[in-house]
Amino acid sequence: MGRVVNMEDLVREREAARASGKRLVFTNGCFDILHRGHVELLKAAKAMGDLLCVAVNSDRSVRRLKGERRPIIPEADRAAVLAALEAVDFVVVFDEDTPAEVISRVRPDVLVKGSDYAAREIVGREEVERDGGVVSRFPLVGGLSTEKLLAEIARRYKDLVKPDS
Repeated sequence: MGRVVNMEDLVREREAARASGKRLVFTNGCFDILHRGHVELLKAAKAMGDLLCVAVNSDRSVRRLKGERRPIIPEADRAAVLAALEAVDFVVVFDEDTPAEVISRVRPDVLVKGSDYAAREIVGREEVERDGGVVSRFPLVGGLSTEKLLAEIARRYKDLVKPDS
């Protein structure tokens, strides 16, 4: 089980991992409504190294990227749930729209994203590869996505929503 850390603690943990020869794997995302696709990606990512760091978009960042109705789950709760997963060692919340700054400070050995991102779209790819690291794209599981889950919830529970009077 991992823990939620701030950026300075994460950099210290990274330096200690590097000094002891451990490989750090990094992934990022909103992780708004955690589903099997997320869990499978995290398990596969952890298998690629010794430590897994998950960078989570802050609430403000998610709103800028996904619109005012997101996130559904607050950042502290999303981070805590991710940190409770067996595969995850560290969770850091970032406020920027991309994890570029986190990646440049942490310099992971492996960068993992879902296959819904083309290789050229993966933020930090060039930097990780320039440092001798690896970038891996993980196939999506059964077409799962938070957007699809939200649409299904809305469809199933639309009768519970009362129109404004």
